[in-house]
Formats: sequence, C-alpha cells, structure tokens
Amino acid sequence: MQTEKVLLTVSVLAVSALVVQRLVAFDGAMCAAGERAMGVPRQAGAVGDWVGVATHGELLVEAGAAVAVGDQVEADATACAITLAAGVPFGVARDAALAAGDIIRVLV
Repeated sequence: MQTEKVLLTVSVLAVSALVVQRLVAFDGAMCAAGERAMGVPRQAGAVGDWVGVATHGELLVEAGAAVAVGDQVEADATACAITLAAGVPFGVARDAALAAGDIIRVLV
C-alpha cells in the first residue's frame, strides 16, 4: 500500500473543479499540459471552494501514461503526471506507472 508524506499544505481558492491526486496550478485551476504545478489537492473542490493543496513531500499523483522510477514528471492535458518532455518539472517519480490511471508517489 502506498502512503504519502505531506510536509506542507497550503490553501487555494479553486477557480475550476479540483480532482484529488491530480496536479493544481498556482491560479487554482487544474494544470494544463506542461504548466508549472503548485501541488496536489488533499480533497476534491468545486469552483469557489478553499482547498488544501499538498506542495512538498512524497505525494500520491495519478499518472497519465507509463512513467519509470526516477523520471522527472510534468502535468499532461488532464493534470496527471507524465514523464517530463518540454514542460515544467513537478518532481521525481518514486514508483513506476505501467499505464494511465496508476497512482504513483512523486517526491517534491
């Protein structure tokens, strides 16, 4: 069983629906492809909700494709973690994802 080790959580005003274990941008929306991620929501949130977002630690994140252990990851178009290509890195994968939808630990 995977566990996360959250070192810092900040409050963010949601400007779009926020999905647990997907990446959130600094503006309070889900990340677009390659966008700088602030962190991962601790709970789901609707527009206008204040949501806790984990920003540092070993965080559980949904993968958007296969990811190898040790890969730097970035956001894809659905705010999931994928292997870094041309976007802004979010952290380093501590687990391998075999396919989209797998939950991995990301060290931030």
